[in-house]
Amino acid sequence: MRSANLLNDFAFKYVFGEDCKEANDALKSLLTVFLERKVNHVIVKNSEMVKDYSKMKNSRLNLLVEFDDQTTVDLEMQLRQTKDHLPNRFNYYLARLHGSQDMEGKSYSQLKETIVMIFFNLILVDDDEICSTFTMRKWSGIPFVKESEDCMKLITVEMPKVDLKKPLSDMNEQEKMIYYFLNCHKGMDDSKIKVMIESDGMIQMLEKRVETISDDRWKKIIEDFRKLHENDDVSI
Repeated sequence: MRSANLLNDFAFKYVFGEDCKEANDALKSLLTVFLERKVNHVIVKNSEMVKDYSKMKNSRLNLLVEFDDQTTVDLEMQLRQTKDHLPNRFNYYLARLHGSQDMEGKSYSQLKETIVMIFFNLILVDDDEICSTFTMRKWSGIPFVKESEDCMKLITVEMPKVDLKKPLSDMNEQEKMIYYFLNCHKGMDDSKIKVMIESDGMIQMLEKRVETISDDRWKKIIEDFRKLHENDDVSI
């Protein structure tokens, strides 16, 4: 076993958000898989990492990324225990992100798409969909605006819905990546991880990033961060 664990939000931001080509390639793969759209170019708007770990109590380790068309995505790994009502918290994040656009002198038709995507290690909705998209709709289900014009989306990725016993050959790309997130700390000791590392280019890319956080120094940093946030229930 190794210390690397992508369920830790500090490690998650480092692996996908560090200012380097390898992290950016891994991020593009992640977004391509879960947004189900080809991502050729993306910029991380907050790639800086907190250097003073004693001051990380009030930090929010999200990834704020922007596409060529100025679509903005707030990407989060949400696993810490919290007394907050999570759906309300992330509705607030989406509203704040969408409202942060500079619209002075512009028409509201020029608003750019904003997306909040959260990876959960719990089940929020009682159905079989692993990746769900929520938009503004009438109670009857009728969309508030046309789908092509809907520029506010909340996407949830409910990782416990993945059948971890499913044969690797039957898993889709989303399931494989989630399986890797949940089990990457096992490394080559896990038979499915071993096969993916040896044969899947996307997982090979992630593995190279995870290897950079597998030494003793990172183990202490990640453990210290986990302890700081163990009972964090303050909305940031």
